[in-house]
Amino acid sequence: MRIGAHVSTAGGLDKAVDRGLALQAEAIQIFGSAPQSWALKPHPPETISAFRAKAADAGVSDAVFLHGVYLVNLATENEVNLARGIDSLVYYLDLAGAIGAKGVIFHVGSHKGAGFDAVLPQITAAINEMLRRAGNDAWLIIENNAGQGNQVGGNFREIRRIMDSVASPRMRVCLDTQHSFASGYDMATEAGIAATMAEFGSEIGVENLVAVHANDSKTPLGAAADRHENIGEGYIGYEGFRHIVGHPVFRDVPFLLEVPGVERQGPDLENMGRLKSMRAARSE
Repeated sequence: MRIGAHVSTAGGLDKAVDRGLALQAEAIQIFGSAPQSWALKPHPPETISAFRAKAADAGVSDAVFLHGVYLVNLATENEVNLARGIDSLVYYLDLAGAIGAKGVIFHVGSHKGAGFDAVLPQITAAINEMLRRAGNDAWLIIENNAGQGNQVGGNFREIRRIMDSVASPRMRVCLDTQHSFASGYDMATEAGIAATMAEFGSEIGVENLVAVHANDSKTPLGAAADRHENIGEGYIGYEGFRHIVGHPVFRDVPFLLEVPGVERQGPDLENMGRLKSMRAARSE
């Protein structure tokens, strides 16, 4: 189990590796552009080369992930925004190939009340187009959401149906602990985690789990709210995370922190240390 974090690329892609090293991260996740914008930022070849070299030197080159922009909605009825979302994720998949990232983690979006069955064909067609246009082996990684509103992918069955419909070996899944908890999966107790991962295994398949967003929850079980908290300080709590870290499904899956941080400046050494201590205790 590698323990890492989402880190900033301010100043250039390669600066993200420096920030990861400062956090003692063993895996990193980054944005390739502004997360709240459709603008697709060009990255000079020298910056990409510097990123790859630094990632190799830091020992994280095989544990790099990109996170797609938040504007993507593959279930939208707005054709312009659908095209923008497809273009954005193709750009991210191409960037993943360029920097040697494992893949692109993304949120599917919202059906705005149309219903999952109504939007599944559009989502499938959009993903197939992206995978066809992005000529590399980078994974497209669906992240489960917190179950809010009409968001797609708040339960494992919907994710499985998307993966079955696309039927590509490049499709994978990222499990967010806070989103799971908020959408009704009990990640705070040993029995709840066992039941959650048994359902994940039967619906999606544990072999498709390639990353975990490790976040505690500001809100109670089933609150359907995307509100991250520092490890041990939320409703999942220290005990919940001890059971998560100790569960065999997660043994070789990288954990990526997306927590607010003790100083509210994002993932930090304190949260990194909490997870690493749990990992160490598990292996004793």
